[in-house]
Amino acid sequence: MTAQVETISETPDSPIHVLIVDDDALLRESLEQNLIDSGFTVSGFSNGQDALDHFSGEARGDLMLLDWKMPEMNGIEVLKHLRARKIDVPVVFLTVLSDQIYEEAALLGGAVDFVEKSRSFAILRRRIELILDRQIPDRNSNETSGEIEIGALQLDPDSSRALWQSNRVDLTLTEFKIVHHLATRSGTDIRYREIYDLVHGEGFVAGAGDDGYRSNVRTFIKRIRQKFRDVDSDFDAIATYTGFGYRWVATDKTDG
Repeated sequence: MTAQVETISETPDSPIHVLIVDDDALLRESLEQNLIDSGFTVSGFSNGQDALDHFSGEARGDLMLLDWKMPEMNGIEVLKHLRARKIDVPVVFLTVLSDQIYEEAALLGGAVDFVEKSRSFAILRRRIELILDRQIPDRNSNETSGEIEIGALQLDPDSSRALWQSNRVDLTLTEFKIVHHLATRSGTDIRYREIYDLVHGEGFVAGAGDDGYRSNVRTFIKRIRQKFRDVDSDFDAIATYTGFGYRWVATDKTDG
């Protein structure tokens, strides 16, 4: 299928533009039609190289649905190329691979989510809206906008920007939401499930077993910690409450 390239409006009310990268033509076309019927704009690609070429000009997208297993260039390789080129489009992997090792590889590689192809379209649509914070009510409507300073941490919810000791921490939107949730509740123990629901929506279950979602949360926290340690090797503001979850431990602001 020839890629559909649209000029994307930067206004908040513009349709969400989803890129679908999958060599399964029937699945790709089905997803495209469901998304279009739901008010999204869509560009479809049958392979990773065509998807990468999409970004060679001014064309962009709000989110990418990326197949894991494709010939010539698999999904994780496409993701590596995107990040190497500083293209920060949120990536959701679509796959039939349900093993935890694949999920962790996707998240550590810079993806924001990992959804099995067997999931219903209604669940996939909800994931897109949650990831992009669009077309959904704010689950934390009591939180105010404007910059927030908590010890050495500075957060700007309006731009989803985080600074640690005045140094920029390159968080994804999902990672920013987790940090914001933890930090604005500094000193409070936050359950695994609460963090998971913040990212995925209430009632969704992933991973093996009743508590499989915990490995998903651990992967997010591991990646967030590493990003903060990239700017401060002594970062230890996210404490583990073993068997329960995590808490943010505020520290005094110091020079970097």
